Amino acid sequence: MTAQPTIRNLSYSSGISDVPLLGLTLGDSLAAATSVHPARDALVDVPSGRRWTYAQLDEDTRALAVALLDRGVQPGDRVGIWAQNVPEWTLVMYAVARIGGILVNINPAYRVHELEYVLQQNGTKVLITQVVDAHADFLGMSNEAAGKIAGVDVIALDTVPGPLGSDAGAHIRPEQSFERLWNSGRALLAGTGAQWATRLRQVEDEVSADDPVNLQYTSGTTGFPKGVTLSHHNILNNGFSIGGLLGYSETDVVVLPVPFFHCFGMVIGTLAIVSHGACAVIPAASFDPSATLRAVQQERATSLYGVPTMFIAELALKDFDDYDLSSLRTGVMAGSTCPVEVMRQVIDRMHMSEVAICYGMTETSPVSTMTRVDDSLERRTETVGRVMPHVEVKVVDPVTGRTVPRGVKGEILTRGYSVMLGYWGEPEKTAEAIDAGRWMRTGDLGIMDEDGYVDVTGRIKDMVIRGGENIYPREIEEFFYRHPGIQDIQVVGVPDEKYGEELMAWVVTAEGYDSLTADDLREFAQGHLAHYKIPRYVEVRDGFPMTVSGKVRKVELREEAARLVGTA
Repeated sequence: MTAQPTIRNLSYSSGISDVPLLGLTLGDSLAAATSVHPARDALVDVPSGRRWTYAQLDEDTRALAVALLDRGVQPGDRVGIWAQNVPEWTLVMYAVARIGGILVNINPAYRVHELEYVLQQNGTKVLITQVVDAHADFLGMSNEAAGKIAGVDVIALDTVPGPLGSDAGAHIRPEQSFERLWNSGRALLAGTGAQWATRLRQVEDEVSADDPVNLQYTSGTTGFPKGVTLSHHNILNNGFSIGGLLGYSETDVVVLPVPFFHCFGMVIGTLAIVSHGACAVIPAASFDPSATLRAVQQERATSLYGVPTMFIAELALKDFDDYDLSSLRTGVMAGSTCPVEVMRQVIDRMHMSEVAICYGMTETSPVSTMTRVDDSLERRTETVGRVMPHVEVKVVDPVTGRTVPRGVKGEILTRGYSVMLGYWGEPEKTAEAIDAGRWMRTGDLGIMDEDGYVDVTGRIKDMVIRGGENIYPREIEEFFYRHPGIQDIQVVGVPDEKYGEELMAWVVTAEGYDSLTADDLREFAQGHLAHYKIPRYVEVRDGFPMTVSGKVRKVELREEAARLVGTA
């Protein structure tokens, strides 16, 4: 008879902490940091050379908040921002939060149809957009989308210099000018009687930490994206906990090449930094590996963020060794599963001895587990760490929902302050994602070991079934990262008449390797991998289709793989 698992060996862990949760709003957090560090740098934009101290950041967001109030924005109204990584993004985030508004993060990769859907789905009142870049006419698309929806007020980021501003800035209507809006707020605060300062204080006093403050739309790989609704309490506490585990203080300088529209840039980035009085550095409007390392060197950064593909690109630079990265001590790798070999190089070659892996999802604000500074190298390269403070994590059987014993694979679930309020306007989809016990289903497969460390083994939907064998692509990818000819690899399943599914490996080759074949991979894996885990097909590419947040779009790889083998 099989012994029943005891409570102690079940795959459940809760984050015990002697640091209390914050009962603050985002505006409260900025004000608190400003009161302690008014003269210290809070925000640096390397491309434009602009810098903000905490006092300046606080004052500028107050002015912008007043301008939005004067524009008619009320508590609870949705204000969209459609822009790459520019300092105005951070200013808008805090300004909207201070007046009780809800910031809607819009993916810069969207086009008119997607933009129109998001604006209409949540009833956006104001849309703040960059003007143009090399790939898209953002202002033109904003005006087109807004023209189909009543009541959307479009404001253009004409303050942004260089390529983002372009010549299109000359065609911005006066009422659409962000600079004009911002200056109007400054003028109102400087006016006689201080009535606007008083009104702003009154509005801020009415904002609750439990109010929604942010809408982030999921990538929408199937169907329309869902609006993840997050409160001040959700995201401020998650950012504060992350910064605490990274050991942040007012002496830290953090380079952020990750997109602000995503939780990585906004929460793990800005909110973790500001809540500890540190400094956020923007290296470029969009990811550029050389610009990122230049910013680290120029600002003597102590911390660097990135998804694995970003670190891979930085490490692959031909002049990598010319950059002085000696000031780095920590950072975050998140967004998708991290290849062990890449993590080892980041620690050894980039001096990031305290680098952490964060794991989670937008719906959980986003981080649920994280490695710690004092974790062993093995823990920090082969797991996604332990549960976050004040959060619970468990691993369950995907079919029965029962918590599995430690060491047994199942679906990862999480619960606590970090779980979203819900999907905006979609109660049925919210109920599908969050069970009656308020556990958030992640859709990720993982294993919790005896010490509570979690290893993410893949997505439930990515699992390949070949001839009755369950195959987890992550395991195969990790093995082949050891091959000297492989810089990056993604493994997917393709339909097969005999076995149901076969494996295809998509490979980006390392320098000096023009191509790799299935025979090459088979020879390398001989005696190390079971025969059914060795990819039957290999396709070499220069890169993979990516989301703006840095995740590989495996759904596209699967679709193309099916076409290539003639089963689509």
